[in-house]
Amino acid sequence: MKKLFTVDIHTHILPREIPNFNKKFGYGEFIQLEHHKPCCAKMMMNDQFFREIESNCWDPKARIHDCNHHNIDVQVLSTVPVMFSYWTKPKDGLEISKFINDDLMKVVDKSPNRFVGLGNIPMQDTKLAIAELERCKSIGMKGVQIGSHVNDLNLSEASFFPIYEACEDLDMALFVHPWWWMAKEKMDKYWLSWLVGMPMETSLAICSMIFSGVFQKFPKLRVAFAHGGGSFPATIGRIEHGFNVRPDLVALDNNVNPKDYLGKFWLDSLVHDDKILKYIVDLVGEDKVALGTDYPFPLGEQEPGNLIHNAPFTSSIKEKLLSRNALDWLNMKESDFT
Repeated sequence: MKKLFTVDIHTHILPREIPNFNKKFGYGEFIQLEHHKPCCAKMMMNDQFFREIESNCWDPKARIHDCNHHNIDVQVLSTVPVMFSYWTKPKDGLEISKFINDDLMKVVDKSPNRFVGLGNIPMQDTKLAIAELERCKSIGMKGVQIGSHVNDLNLSEASFFPIYEACEDLDMALFVHPWWWMAKEKMDKYWLSWLVGMPMETSLAICSMIFSGVFQKFPKLRVAFAHGGGSFPATIGRIEHGFNVRPDLVALDNNVNPKDYLGKFWLDSLVHDDKILKYIVDLVGEDKVALGTDYPFPLGEQEPGNLIHNAPFTSSIKEKLLSRNALDWLNMKESDFT
């Protein structure tokens, strides 16, 4: 059987060496890498252990080796969400974003047939975010990754609308990833922050964008949400019901039924369950689900693409899920990688 071209839209990468931003700026909880043994490093946040990572989180050769093993042709690279740095002073956030973006594009530029870059932008300052978005475009990135909220603000805030408009104008894709969940203080045990908090955050982001009319105001904006949309697909019935019975509370800024937006945005395929994968394909359409694995982290798909390959879809649908939908979201073609 012919191998299907495969694009993974959800992978994370870090620079091998990260400056001591805490020392430079004199405040904050910044990440540094402590390379304590071969091919491994500790992510440290102000001398506190955050996470252990392996060399495939920073070494493009290790990534390409893994991609070849798993038959992944192209990875879309984005930073690890803890690097968003929205809580910093805007000028400092801009400096961090520039560092992250330049380092990421060094990887892409060396292997443009294997990697695509998504940038990081300082969402806490609209003007600086747009300036860095424009620079991301100029250095060859195809979009940006943003968090599910920005400090205490949801993605429904009007202050973000110029950023969405700029993404539209610049033909830049938007990838929304959950991070620093708002109910974190209740989720320290059982890894609930990742198992419950992240799905909640993704649904928060989708609902915020729907109810504020983002997809109505910016119809050409190409947005993909991580983790199969989190808890949103399972609760869309409740969301629509709330819209219908309490429009005075829900339809404050947009009177369009939330279900009307199904198929207006993309979801990645990272749901870990074949029944849920079939459900989200049925829900948002076979053209709006794209392979995403969360490589190289343990909550990702450990055998990238297997869930799609083993699903009872036609070869045509599998082709869409494995690459065509991702390329549509990025506004790219398979020939761009040959």
